[in-house]
Amino acid sequence: MARDTDTANAWLESARRALGIEQEGLLTLFAALDGELGVNLSRSIEAIKRTEGRVIVSGMGKSGHIARKIAATLASTGTPAAFVHPAEASHGDLGMITTKDVVLLLSNSGESAELKDILNYCARFSVPMMAMTADEKSTLARAADIVLLLPKAKEACPNGLAPTTSTLLQLALGDALAMALLEDKGFTASHFRAFHPGGKLGAQIKHASDIMHKTEELPLVRPDATLAEIIAEVNAKRFGCVGIIDSDGKLMGMITDGDLRRSLANDVKISTAAAIMTRAPKTIHGDMLAGEVIELINEKQITAVFVVDENGKPIGLIHIHDLLRIGVA
Repeated sequence: MARDTDTANAWLESARRALGIEQEGLLTLFAALDGELGVNLSRSIEAIKRTEGRVIVSGMGKSGHIARKIAATLASTGTPAAFVHPAEASHGDLGMITTKDVVLLLSNSGESAELKDILNYCARFSVPMMAMTADEKSTLARAADIVLLLPKAKEACPNGLAPTTSTLLQLALGDALAMALLEDKGFTASHFRAFHPGGKLGAQIKHASDIMHKTEELPLVRPDATLAEIIAEVNAKRFGCVGIIDSDGKLMGMITDGDLRRSLANDVKISTAAAIMTRAPKTIHGDMLAGEVIELINEKQITAVFVVDENGKPIGLIHIHDLLRIGVA
């Protein structure tokens, strides 16, 4: 057992050492934004904003994996982008790059031979090119219009060979570029939703109005409703609650089946709905995101919430089962 514990401790120490080295790299990258890197990042953002086409991102090996992720992040946050594999580019995919595009090439050393054909193509057709590299004297840096020079950083690999810190810095700078463009565009959750209709993320950014029960489905009674009428409405609509509306149709209270049980158990005299309702219950508006609705339901420890319009009139109801059904909860 002692040997196993020693082994586990050694593993954790190795993991902490790797994360510590990468953390130092990120701090160095952060500081570099105060210098030439920050200037050229701004130039890159301006170039991307001016382009009429897409951001073509490419790289080889580990840099290629990061390039693919950067292209995906840009595309999903409102900046048209695509990944072109440098090897495939040499066999016809150069046709995917147009003179309206801007190209971002990744290579830590700046000497990836596979990028040569893309470099020549961009030079031949005057396609604006940005380079993300750690060597300002490299072939890639010298060929680029804008150089995003990554700071020299120690790899987390104890042999200094496996790309670790270097690829993390590429990824982080790519995210920074994408987020700056996102905020500049005023890209909102509604825009984000258009590109992410599926999965749990797509469910979280649906609006309450998209999933709520409406009109005749709503369990509603007047404040003078009797116990029998309340129970009948709860049983008929099957949401485990009823809303109480006043003469103007505004929501003034709410009764859950739990309220009914507690009242009966405590021998409370139930004359009307107004006698046991919870006044001014928590409500939401139709533009609230589903992810925010589930947070509210969990925080308030409730199972259903009414959706009201600007006048306080109930227009919908969301039950926790509705959130479970679409995969939010």
